[in-house]
Amino acid sequence: MSDAKIKISIGAISFQAEGEQGWVGDQLEKLYSNAKELATIAPASSTHDGGGSNSHSPIKPDSKIAGKTLATFLKEKNATSKQVLKFLATSVWLESKGKSRMTTSDVAQALRDSNQTKLNNAADCSAQNVKKGFCEKEGNQFFVTMEGKDSL
Repeated sequence: MSDAKIKISIGAISFQAEGEQGWVGDQLEKLYSNAKELATIAPASSTHDGGGSNSHSPIKPDSKIAGKTLATFLKEKNATSKQVLKFLATSVWLESKGKSRMTTSDVAQALRDSNQTKLNNAADCSAQNVKKGFCEKEGNQFFVTMEGKDSL
């Protein structure tokens, strides 16, 4: 029978312990001594105000999309010729693979790596998707919103 129990979250990391009070205390001390580093490694996910289905929040990784090649995904979404749509679809594909923040260079590199034709002006494609609410800028990076994914 245990006499101590604790549950703590730091950033995206959750810690739970149950046992003798001394042991639980030692584990808690170890956690606190590394708390700053843990929060840096796995920060809490940021949420944006607005709520509902229209909130601008990043999409989650999607194994159905991630399991496809970029060429296949672009073709399925009819995004091989329209530049802005191609940029968005490539961004969705990258995020489905777990890339939560990216730059226009990441999109261009993914197209090159997949032997797809390049975008004429990736920065303009990004700006147009931001204007539509399909992507959201954070500094020099961006993420795709649920609205962006749903528009495909």
